[in-house]
Amino acid sequence: MRIHLESSHLVAMIAIALLTALLLAVKFRPATWRGVLFEAIIANIGAFLAVLAFEVLTA
Repeated sequence: MRIHLESSHLVAMIAIALLTALLLAVKFRPATWRGVLFEAIIANIGAFLAVLAFEVLTA
């Protein structure tokens, strides 16, 4: 099985990451830069996994 990440997948990853980071920031309201950084990392991992799952399911 080959996975091909194209520019549309990258745009989807960025959109999912931004939305997830926004939702996490609204829910948890981090007070420090470490909290913001942790939420951003979690959002990016979630976005990558979501796009990867979509790619695997449609391949």
